[in-house]
Amino acid sequence: MSCAVDLFRGSQCFHCCSLRAGPYLCTPVFASRSVFFWRSSPSTSRPPCLLGLKLRRHQIVCQAMTETEPDSNDEKKVAPVEHTSTPSTADLIQNNGHADSIIDQDKDEPCDDELLNQDITLQKNEDDLVANNNNQEKDDNLEVASGSPLPGMKQQLDETVKIPKATIDILKDQVFGFDTFFVTSQEPYEGGVLFKGNLRGKPAKSYEKITNRMQGKFGDQYKLFLLINPEDDKPVAVVVPKRTLQPETTAVPEWFAAGAFGLVTIFTLLLRNVPALQSNLLSTFDNLALLNDGLPGAIVTVLIVGFHEIGHILVARDAGIKLGVPYFVPSWQIGSFGAITRILSIVANREDLLKLSAAGPLAGFTMGLILLLLGFVLPPVDGTGIVIDPAVFHESFLAGGIAKLFLGNALKEGAPLSINPLVLWAWSGLLVNALNSIPAGELDGGRISFAIWGRKASTRLSGIALALLGISSLFNDVAFYWTVLIFFLQRGPIAPLSEEITEPENRYVGLGIAVLLLGLLVCLPYPFPFNTEVTNFDF
Repeated sequence: MSCAVDLFRGSQCFHCCSLRAGPYLCTPVFASRSVFFWRSSPSTSRPPCLLGLKLRRHQIVCQAMTETEPDSNDEKKVAPVEHTSTPSTADLIQNNGHADSIIDQDKDEPCDDELLNQDITLQKNEDDLVANNNNQEKDDNLEVASGSPLPGMKQQLDETVKIPKATIDILKDQVFGFDTFFVTSQEPYEGGVLFKGNLRGKPAKSYEKITNRMQGKFGDQYKLFLLINPEDDKPVAVVVPKRTLQPETTAVPEWFAAGAFGLVTIFTLLLRNVPALQSNLLSTFDNLALLNDGLPGAIVTVLIVGFHEIGHILVARDAGIKLGVPYFVPSWQIGSFGAITRILSIVANREDLLKLSAAGPLAGFTMGLILLLLGFVLPPVDGTGIVIDPAVFHESFLAGGIAKLFLGNALKEGAPLSINPLVLWAWSGLLVNALNSIPAGELDGGRISFAIWGRKASTRLSGIALALLGISSLFNDVAFYWTVLIFFLQRGPIAPLSEEITEPENRYVGLGIAVLLLGLLVCLPYPFPFNTEVTNFDF
């Protein structure tokens, strides 16, 4: 046995033979068969079948290696070892080239069939190993790119965008970790990969660590999202290529479309404050001078809507959020429904979204309330003002309550009332803010509810709000128009934030709830009756 081992180690192909055939020589099956061969030839000092197998194996491996890899000139040759007790075997060792002929002379021995079968088995196992290695190399090149898109994310996927498996492995092993997000499984996502696992520590801190590591490995190639899985309400991490998140381009330039909508809105604002033209719209072009009468009311509404948009712009600039050009929406009923402003960049977290969404309505409500109070306090410029039916104040809980507070007993059911027109103009601006504060879709109210209560709760609240608005549209044309507008332009869903898990601070939550309550007070009717008769006191 030692002679056969010495021969194997002294050959030129010892390293290749030991690496390629070693695993099979150590298997239990081969060991058991070697004992059987040894016992079948007790007269020999070493097992001839095992020796023949090793010699034959040595010849096969050497031939394969000489065909693919030439021998190195610097390789040292080891002389064969002589063994005096067995001359016939020594002759085999000294002349390796005659190994096959000696084995062929022993064809009648019962171990030859076992030798051939074992040789074939070894060769097949080698082929299986090579095939497995090739399959492993193919698996390393697998790329993931299919799945569901991010909610509300308009990704630019002209062709399939793929993340290599090697990159995914680096994300799992080196970017995520026990201290941030421990990955337990992964799923393909549109243009990226969704990782499920356990979030460690505060979400904001973990997001910052993961983002820094990912930038250190890949630069700005990929974008990370920490979201809540709506299926089980557990945190998930989504990684997508940044180039798929570019803003959606439009066929018509934004400024051109926004300018066209703005011109139409100016016309409807002027028309809204000239009752003589509302009954016959075609006569407007013959009486353009009458539009000047609607200029003061249009200025008040534009002032309130303008403060609304300035509030959004200032907070967006402070938070580093990029906004699109505002599209002013015309309305025959109230002059304008405000403006639709797209968020072009990805908002960092729910607190930033809450501040951005609440800033506009807060600024608009503040200006509207100031003008409304001034309308009740200041007398009309012409001394008479505008005559209305007090029942109009039943249409708004906020306006009706303020009217009752300032007018008191002068507010009587069925009795005509002269007021400053600034009251109606300011009320119209408050209504525009209130409609945008409805917690539905991508309106300011919908974004506020999402920032406060999360995606799942805001989706349910949006459905309830749209259902109630739809019922109201059966009795009110403004509600009908607004329902159609939300359904086709603003129904959502809201685009994902970079990190949606951390809740906003309580002070910002209070501001958001205040906006929702103010909008509700403007839209709800005033249910209490005004005075129906005058009380006379006799002394």
